Amino acid sequence: MAIYTELNVYKSTYNLLYELLAASRSFNRDFKYTLGENLKNEMINAMMYVWRANSNYDKISYIDMARESIEKCRLYIRLLYDLRQISIENYTKWNIAIQNISKQLSGWSKSETEKEIKI
Repeated sequence: MAIYTELNVYKSTYNLLYELLAASRSFNRDFKYTLGENLKNEMINAMMYVWRANSNYDKISYIDMARESIEKCRLYIRLLYDLRQISIENYTKWNIAIQNISKQLSGWSKSETEKEIKI
């Protein structure tokens, strides 16, 4: 079992969370405490699910929960862009980061599924 802070998916999720926290300071007050808070909480949830997946034998359920949190984040980011709270540059960069995280989680899930089939 790897140290969770060394997992690429954890690092990618942490980096995105860091960028979102920094950017949320510039959101309008109406969105900072609604969409901004929800987005930050979902990113933190995703990180916790990665930690739980890494430290449990039943990894697939936690990986699936992390994937769900990441998809919620994609929705919140889209809303922030549509509401003109973030630039097209941040929207694009963050969607690429979410896509990267999602692919890593999907690959991890596939790997764990194949391990279960072999057993």
